[in-house]
Amino acid sequence: MSSRRPLLRAIFDAAVAAAHPDIVLPAYLPAAPKGRIICLAAGKGAAAMAFAAERHYLDTLKVDPARLAGIATTRHGHGVPTRRVKVIEAGHPMPDEAGLKAADETLQLAATAETDDLMLVLLSGGGSANWIAPAHGVSFMQKQQLTRALLRSGAPIGEINTVRKHLSRIKGGRLARAGQKAEIVTLAISDVPHDDPSAIASGPTVPDPTTLADARAIIAKYQLEIDPAIARALDDAANESCKPGDAAFARASFELIARPASALEAAVASARNAGYDVLDLGADLEGEAREVAADHAKLAREARALGRRMAIISGGELTVTVRGQGRGGPNQEYALALADLLQDMEGVAALAGDTDGADGGGGSASDPAGALVDAEVIAAMRAQHLDPQAYLANNDATAFFAATGGLLQTGPTLTNVNDVRVILVD
Repeated sequence: MSSRRPLLRAIFDAAVAAAHPDIVLPAYLPAAPKGRIICLAAGKGAAAMAFAAERHYLDTLKVDPARLAGIATTRHGHGVPTRRVKVIEAGHPMPDEAGLKAADETLQLAATAETDDLMLVLLSGGGSANWIAPAHGVSFMQKQQLTRALLRSGAPIGEINTVRKHLSRIKGGRLARAGQKAEIVTLAISDVPHDDPSAIASGPTVPDPTTLADARAIIAKYQLEIDPAIARALDDAANESCKPGDAAFARASFELIARPASALEAAVASARNAGYDVLDLGADLEGEAREVAADHAKLAREARALGRRMAIISGGELTVTVRGQGRGGPNQEYALALADLLQDMEGVAALAGDTDGADGGGGSASDPAGALVDAEVIAAMRAQHLDPQAYLANNDATAFFAATGGLLQTGPTLTNVNDVRVILVD
């Protein structure tokens, strides 16, 4: 059987293309205001979204460039050249000093907004880490330490962002409060299960339904040891996030311009066009990566038993409870578990990748997007006498796939609609 890698990559690329800012943003951009356009963007697609907005207003609508200003904060390596919007590359998944500076500049620019201005807020996945503005009394280092502990705990992104929103001066509706004199239009590329606006980039311009009590409960649930300053901040009513009815939202609107479900639909169509029956498991899967992989391995064996040529496709955002010292991410760990579970099954190939082009990793633009599993990987594993269970125990999927030639390297895609996982059963 010929290699399925080109087909797996084509299915993944179709999902990514369906959510690229150049494709999805222009139709949603509002009319130019009487005053200024203040473009504030955050996330892995921030610079690409700002670029598309500039092209629309400056080239298509011929707006005077002097009326357009802004700041786009994106992950390191995800910047693109812009004309009027300042691009700042910052840390992800761990916040850094660049993100701290960018958030302060963003809040300062928002505070200059006047009644005739449009504050155009462009959000994509990664914005929560890119915009880091610790609540009063909490240091940057304390916020970093808490973020690191949350990421290692296995908590889903919704819970992580609940805590973040109550320790921030920009999240949980506070950016809207800073710029509330202007009309506020938020356009977002969703990277969260169920497309909750308050979870995308931690909801800087929308009401937040979660509470300080919810944040404290999450800390307790994962038995996290936190700095006393964090504990005090989570007990301080002044750090409660903005709720419905707040004056900050009087002139604010929010719209999704791309969703994980739309990206998954593109992946499904690509697999069907290649002649596969498709089992679509949906765009909102959550859970421990290796446990989800075990469920999907069973589905692959069932498809084989029935003699079906099947593509098993899913989205969502999985998690990893880190117990080892290795490197990896949820998609690589999922793929590693599949390699272990399906190593005796011929005619099966799989890909698991993050649509932003980086699966976990250390924040570098060269981090792998995920991994592939096929006959080549299994052959290399056997030739080198590698034990996938040992690599799983150390959470060291990157090393396993580097050794077996299975790393998925895409580079920054300039968008983010969660993960795409494909298992092809021939």
